Amino acid sequence: MLKRGLQYALVASLLLPAVAAAQGSKLLATGGASTIEGAGGGGIVPWATLSSYADTGEWGATVNLTEVQVDDFRLSVQGASLSWNNRLEVSYAKQIFDLSTIGGELEQNIWGVKARLFGDLIYGELPQISVGLQHKNNQTFALPSAVGATDDNGTDWYISAAKAWLNGPFHRTWVANLTARRTRANQLGLLGFGGDKSDSAEWLAEASVAAFINRYWAVGVEYRQKPDNLNFAVEQDWRDLFVGYFPSKRLSVVGAYTDLGSIAGLDDQHGWYLSLQASF
Repeated sequence: MLKRGLQYALVASLLLPAVAAAQGSKLLATGGASTIEGAGGGGIVPWATLSSYADTGEWGATVNLTEVQVDDFRLSVQGASLSWNNRLEVSYAKQIFDLSTIGGELEQNIWGVKARLFGDLIYGELPQISVGLQHKNNQTFALPSAVGATDDNGTDWYISAAKAWLNGPFHRTWVANLTARRTRANQLGLLGFGGDKSDSAEWLAEASVAAFINRYWAVGVEYRQKPDNLNFAVEQDWRDLFVGYFPSKRLSVVGAYTDLGSIAGLDDQHGWYLSLQASF
C-alpha cells in the first residue's frame, strides 16, 4: 500500500505543471476535495459546494485518486469532475472494491450531477444549497445478486446545505455541511441495489464538520447513515476523522481514520483513507 501511495504522489506531481495558471476565483480550500463517489465534498459525504475553484463565468476541472484500506477490504477510486459558473458540476468515478479476505473484486461506475440552487458558502446569511444525483451501475452483479440484491443499477438523489464561518469558535474558520440522501444502494451500490429485506429507497442523513487550524490545514469529522436492505449481513453507518491539506489551489490531500462498521458480514472494519485531488 505504501508503494501505491508513492505512485499516487508521483502522478499528482506530474499533473501539477499541466494545471492552468488561472485556478479560479474562489478562496483557497473552498474547492474542497473529492468524495469516494466522485462528487465534490469531503471523503464520504457530498457537500453543497462545487468541485474546483471556478466562480461566476469560469470553468474548472478536477482529477482525483483515492484509496481506502480497512481490515478485510480495499476500495480504489479514480474520478474526475467538470464545473461551470459556480452553478453546475458533472462528475465521474470508477470504484474497484477488492475483497481481500474472501477473494475477488467488485466494480462500479458512478455518474453525478450537482447544481447550486441559491446561497453562498461564505457570503450572506443563507447557506449554500445544492441538489444532486448519482447514477450508479454495478459491473459485477453476480455476487450482489447471489446475496439478495435486486438490481444492478440505481440513482441516489440528495440535497445539501453548507456554510462557512470565517471567525468561528476559537477564532478559527469552520465549515459545516448537512446532506439528505434518498437511496437504496447497498454498500454504495457495490453490493447492488435493494434487497430481500427491503427494496424501497429511503431518506438518510449525512454530515461533515471541519475547522481550519490555519490557512492550509483543516481537521474534521464525517458521519453517514447507511441503508440495511440485505438479510445476509447487516449494513452499518460510516464515520471518519480526517485531516485536509491545501497547499495551493492546484492540489488537495485528505487523509482519514475510518470506521466503516460491518461489511459483508465481517465486523469492525477500521482503517485509513487517502485522497489526492488536482484542480485545473
